[in-house]
Amino acid sequence: MDILQILLSESFWNATLRIATPLIFGVLGALLCEKAGVLNLGIEGIFVAGAMAGWMAVWLGAGLWGGLLVAAGVGGFFGLIHAVLTVPLGLSQHVSGLGITMFATSVSYFIYRTALPNVSSPPRIEPFRPLDIPVLSDLPFIGPVLFQQTAMTWLALFMVALVWWVLNRTPLGLAIRAVGDNPDAADAQGLSVYGLRFGAIIVGSALMALGGAFLTMSAFDSFFFGMVNGRGWICIALVIFASWRPGKALIGALLFGAFDAFQVRLQTQVGAFVPTQIFLMAPYVLSIFALVIVARRAEYPRALLKPWFKGQR
Repeated sequence: MDILQILLSESFWNATLRIATPLIFGVLGALLCEKAGVLNLGIEGIFVAGAMAGWMAVWLGAGLWGGLLVAAGVGGFFGLIHAVLTVPLGLSQHVSGLGITMFATSVSYFIYRTALPNVSSPPRIEPFRPLDIPVLSDLPFIGPVLFQQTAMTWLALFMVALVWWVLNRTPLGLAIRAVGDNPDAADAQGLSVYGLRFGAIIVGSALMALGGAFLTMSAFDSFFFGMVNGRGWICIALVIFASWRPGKALIGALLFGAFDAFQVRLQTQVGAFVPTQIFLMAPYVLSIFALVIVARRAEYPRALLKPWFKGQR
């Protein structure tokens, strides 16, 4: 199979969308936080916490949709901690975010080991299955690519449209963008800068956790250490690539998914002649290259990373 055949195959584009799904959730969550003026480097740990919490909730009998709610709640909880530290207290957003990553990851692993102390391999759950939509699933090319995905992929695509609509077509979105660009002006208009930033961080962190939950409840059927594998950090980079726009965030996630799906297929063709590590690092190198090209023209929220205290100018 040559490169053109890979790029034109249904399985390649199906895999691209599947790989991109957790990144879509994560980049939307990070975008919401940053649109409100707060960088959330806790995303990697929130991914881990969402993956573990969602899987464990389903394993304990909560059901798949119940597991998603639990994962979102756990993500929102860690987002609340980050918001308390960075919004009213004005602590370093970098330090707080990295602390959240270490805390969420450690707590997740601790709970897993405490709940299953003598288990050598994690229990399996019944994950989301690909949807089989009559007629649509049988369409040439489009059917296998779009209409044989799981419900979580469709939820991620819906969230792209919802976040875009909220940020660009509603008073709430205007308020969020205002506190991310000029919190003094927003405060002068009677808006609650603290409240809007709290809400954006909590909702954004809940979306990040759904990205982690996808890994254990849709891509796989169990939780294991190291499964997040840097996806959170990729999402931080994709926000810059997207210039803080939900539509471009979707394109960035799909681009990384395509790089990853392509390297897996290319590896089967020439893997005997090229070290495996070259293929594994290729999606990250290509993503960094794309980021460098786009980031120079990116217009970031002007109050990003800048603490704001009511009554001070």
